[in-house]
Parts: sequence; structure tokens; C-alpha cells
Amino acid sequence: MTKKIILDLDTGIDDALALAYALGSEELELIGVTGTYGNVLVETGVRNSLAILELFGRPDIPVFAGVPHASTKEGFEVLEISEFIHGKNGVGEAELPEPTAQVQDTSAVDFLIESVRTHGDDLIICPTGPSTTIAAAIEKDPSFAENAHIVMMAGGLTVPGNVSPVAEANVNQDPEATNTLFAKAQDVTMIGLDVTLQTLLTYEETKKWRELGTTGGNFLADATDYYIKAYDTTAPHLGGCGLHDPLAVGVAVDPSLVELFDTNLKVDLEGELRGRVIGDETRLNDKTKTAHVALGVDTERFLEEFMRRLTNLAAQTPQA
Repeated sequence: MTKKIILDLDTGIDDALALAYALGSEELELIGVTGTYGNVLVETGVRNSLAILELFGRPDIPVFAGVPHASTKEGFEVLEISEFIHGKNGVGEAELPEPTAQVQDTSAVDFLIESVRTHGDDLIICPTGPSTTIAAAIEKDPSFAENAHIVMMAGGLTVPGNVSPVAEANVNQDPEATNTLFAKAQDVTMIGLDVTLQTLLTYEETKKWRELGTTGGNFLADATDYYIKAYDTTAPHLGGCGLHDPLAVGVAVDPSLVELFDTNLKVDLEGELRGRVIGDETRLNDKTKTAHVALGVDTERFLEEFMRRLTNLAAQTPQA
């Protein structure tokens, strides 16, 4: 039985890998992609999503533009570190032909709200960027928070942040939005740095994609090699690149990939702790736990699934 899914992406390299994972998963029916800012501008991310969908033979999947900047700000500029990790075009300077499909006129917020109304428990929403668009949907329609099933890449509960000692990049872009999500959404699975930094890809795997000799294999290899090279500089102790966003999609397919800790979460919004995800002490004794935090992961099984799905997908694209 397939699950319907919407990906909310700031389409940099690991978002591209997450999108490919969804396309390569028979268990998932991708009904749409919404675009947010973060690794790139919304316009760049939307263009990348459209192009990747077309590359892998799915130009029929609609793409919607989301909120272009944080809920507390008037604009957004890509951070220098984001450009270093993902490249100016967001996908490691890998070549992506201009897509023929266009972004939808409907806003991402309205698409998300209507999709939850229509599909209810049959739908998973998988955000892998800042929470701004998801929080906007929550604020616009309270029933969205009550009924949405969210599996998100964000935060970290037991490990340091990756943009500050306490903050993970997606949360750091809009802590207020993530706090709104944690406070109001009734079913949130958080796939954070606790587990994503245990799922690493190396040049050995990307070589297998390049050896396919296909357009899809070359794209995946070029983009990911760029990503790994950035990690060689920013986190050489890891020995590869973290599969942050793909793991969230992997858990949407198969929740048994991770061990979950049930709690209620909040985000610190002030001072040096701004952006920290931590348990909400005011809801510590609530019987209902709305958040489920991944603290353990079956790394070997996930990496096998990841490589199988993306390699099979890339093998079906034309020869380069």
C-alpha cells in the first residue's frame, strides 16, 4: 500500500538526494513538492526541484513556491557557508537543463492545507528546510496542525548544532517557525543530527552512480562529490557527507529504520541558546507526546536502501 507524501525542500544537494529517494521508492506516491528558502533562494530551489523531477522522468509532479524568508525577517540572502556546501546553483554546480514545467500558481501554504484536508491520515509531509512554510500553514488553518503527519529533518537533541554550538541549520533559519510547529502540530517525527550524522556517503558510492553512464547517475555523482568535498573541509572527522534529508524520507517509507523517543519539544528563542531544540518543561508531564525524536538509526540498512533506490532510479535515465 503506497503512502502519499509531500516534500518541502530548500533544494540543495541533500534535498536533491531526498527527492530522488522519494522518486525511487515504490512505497511512496509523491503528490507535490513545496519550495522553501535556506540552502538557496526559493526561486533557485523551485527551479532545481522542477529540473530534477524532469531529469528522472516525472515532470507531472507539481511544484509550489513557499514563503521566501523567515517569519521574523523582511528578506533572505543565502549564507556564505550554504553556498560553500551546496554551490552557487544549489546542486554543487552539477548541470541541470532548464525545466520545461512551470511552478504552480497556487501557494505552497494553500496546497499543504488542502492536501491535508483531502488526504488526511494517508498523507505524510516531509520538510527538510526551514519550518517557515509549514508554520504558515499551521497559523492559517488550525486543522492543519491537528491532522498533519510530519516527518522532518531538523534539530538535534543529544548532539551539538552544525551552525552554532546549539543550533542546527534548518532550525537556525527560523527558530520561531520551528517552535510554532513543535507547539501546535500533533504528530511530528524529528530526524535530527543525532542520527543523520551517522548516515554517511563516500566517493566509493558515488563512483557506482558515475559508472552507470547515465544522465541521472552523472548528476547524482557530480552533486554528491561536491557535497563530500565540502564535508572534507568542514567536518573531516566524519569521513563522508551526512545524508540528512534522505534519512527523513527513508523514515517516511520505513519508520523502523530509527529508534524514537517520545516527548514534547520547544525551541529556545533568546540569547546564546537561540535555535536550541530541547524538551518543553511546561509539557513534561502531559500524557500526550506530540513529538517523536530519532535517537538511534539502523545505518547499514538505511545505506543499503538508499543506494538501491537511487541507483535503480538513475539507471533508468538516458545514457549520457
